[in-house]
Amino acid sequence: MTSTARGVPGSPNGMGAATAAQGVSTAAPEDSRADDPDNPSDSGDSDSPGRRALSVLAAAVDRLGAAPRPGQVEMAARVSEALDDQAHLLVQAGTGTGKSLGYLVPVMVHAVDSGERAVVSTATLALQRQVLTKDAPLAADAVEAVTGLRPAIALLKGWQNYVCRHRLQGGYPDADDADDALFSAGAATVSGRIGEAGRRSVGEQVVRLREWAAETTTGDRDDLVPGVSDRAWAQVSVARAECLGASCPLREECFPELARAAAMAADVVVTNHAMLGIAVAGNTGVLPEHRVLVVDEAHELADRVRSQGTASLSAAVVMRVAATARKGASIHVTELESAGQRLQLALADLPDGRLSDVLPPALHEALVVLDGAARHALTDVREAVKTGKRGADASGAGGSGGSGGSGGVALARTAVSDLVDIIARMTSDSVRERRDVAWIERPRMGAEPPRLTLAPVDVAGSLADSLLEDRAVILTSATLALGGSFEPMARTLGLTLAGGQWDGVDVGTPFDYPRQGILYTPTHLPRPGQGISEAALDEILALTEASRGGMLGLFSSRRAADEAAEVLRNATDLTVYAQGDDQLPALVDAFTVDEDACLVGTLSLWQGVDVPGRTCRLVIIDRIPFPRPDDPVAQARSEAVAAAGGNGFMSVSATHAALLLAQGAGRLIRRADDRGVVAILDPRLRTARYGAFLARSMPGLWPTRDRDVVLGALSRLAVMD
Repeated sequence: MTSTARGVPGSPNGMGAATAAQGVSTAAPEDSRADDPDNPSDSGDSDSPGRRALSVLAAAVDRLGAAPRPGQVEMAARVSEALDDQAHLLVQAGTGTGKSLGYLVPVMVHAVDSGERAVVSTATLALQRQVLTKDAPLAADAVEAVTGLRPAIALLKGWQNYVCRHRLQGGYPDADDADDALFSAGAATVSGRIGEAGRRSVGEQVVRLREWAAETTTGDRDDLVPGVSDRAWAQVSVARAECLGASCPLREECFPELARAAAMAADVVVTNHAMLGIAVAGNTGVLPEHRVLVVDEAHELADRVRSQGTASLSAAVVMRVAATARKGASIHVTELESAGQRLQLALADLPDGRLSDVLPPALHEALVVLDGAARHALTDVREAVKTGKRGADASGAGGSGGSGGSGGVALARTAVSDLVDIIARMTSDSVRERRDVAWIERPRMGAEPPRLTLAPVDVAGSLADSLLEDRAVILTSATLALGGSFEPMARTLGLTLAGGQWDGVDVGTPFDYPRQGILYTPTHLPRPGQGISEAALDEILALTEASRGGMLGLFSSRRAADEAAEVLRNATDLTVYAQGDDQLPALVDAFTVDEDACLVGTLSLWQGVDVPGRTCRLVIIDRIPFPRPDDPVAQARSEAVAAAGGNGFMSVSATHAALLLAQGAGRLIRRADDRGVVAILDPRLRTARYGAFLARSMPGLWPTRDRDVVLGALSRLAVMD
């Protein structure tokens, strides 16, 4: 059975569906609305977009040598209908549904039929590449076979993911200087690589990068195999804000500009949520014009956008900006450095934690002084930019301003301009008007001084205004119906604020969760307190011994994960991998190939770990993953909901926990023959009033509190072939 829900902005109800309310998703039957002549997407002539989309999907599945999946068919039909109606659609598609083809096929058919460009956004660069290299070409082949037209597909990433030819030729300061000086709130970071990068010096890696840059046609970091370290890559790339733009002597050969040009000419552009966050932040030109937007792993979108809108400031940041301005633009920065020292004194006198609606007077005064100094520096840098341009025109050598020529001046301009923008936000009324929440924190490691951080309280309005207006938007994930309703996620993603109607549909999953897995909640354990209890550690040991490994442990804190790892290592002969032992990709790879190993960690492992088969037959979650009580963003969001007459706890904390529980429990069943147990060592899942809401958000595993039943099941799983 397929569950469908419909909502209208401002409507307080209408999203609960019978099947979702029971926490069980089942695949659509063969006679679902995808094949229903009364379905609007299929009505009319046989050459309608809906019909063609289903024909293309059948061709794509046939090319894979696979059988049609009812949920995938249903998804393609509903997406096609939403595109025709220029509507917004939430699609919950469980693991194994094949949701990538479920949205790519109708999107491509719509693109070739209408000429309207579509943007597809993924949560990570890795998923972005998977869509581009695997799913999108397959869908395009099928579209061409059925319609005779082939959609053009392009990749679009952040600037820093491409090699910069000008930097390679010495157009910017040395990377060592840049690492110390760069300051850009929106600069993207790329996760570290493992393998060859770890065995070679930075110099060796840079030599290899230079050789590769002369051969590559894309300049895309992901096309460099094996990869290099972040430090090496920093020497051949720049952030968008640091780019010289039209003044760059190598602009015609610029890899990111070439990628952007390809995106402007493409029918379908594959990007990532970080780029959407940049667009929401006001950089509208970062994406090409489009009438269709598809957001895959949509449950992560709000957090990614909030991350892009978060800004931090410390004395160390000010000093790095000052160093950049001095080196790159040859300006005097004594006033800026002095203002930075005053900021440090003001922050040092304040405790960690959230600030009130009004910044403390000494901190506000320090920011005002810093604002004046930064604006004076910006004026001086702008003069240096003019001088640098004249030098470049005269000598052709990249300008005369500062140690890095025109590149150095560009870095200085970006750094100081970013600083001015952040200070302006911190001295505005955004905190008093509760658009932003502010707090002070001291880094736990290193010598960094305390910093002031601002984050947006709510991003729903920004999402509605920037992403949902004037286009059809498809938002899909395996986890969208929380507590049996699409309403919480719809509010989070701005759908209830956007104009027009939105729908939610659960197309089910090919998995039989009650037969494939057990949800174990040991209610005899104590309610979690500070740290992890001895009783919980004993339960972890008993479960893992019965399973003989194959355990993925998801913990609320690094300390709890470390304690569990120590208990298992001391009491068993199992191989135990713990977060922090190595880079996570390496740990996951090692866990994947060892059926009797254990892997324990924190939030980094709750999403994205895909280990099918017997290797992962036991998932242990130590407690319900509520936000930290002192989380300033969660506090501010809860207060905002309460002020509007809602339930802050259920809207923020419980929704957050439900999403993570669904994602964590989803690590167990990744294919049709997987079997196992999810153990949640928190009795509140069964005893608290909110427990039913959390349980309905999870896969429909067979629930039990019987320890003997679970230990017996794990023992049998341990010896199965």
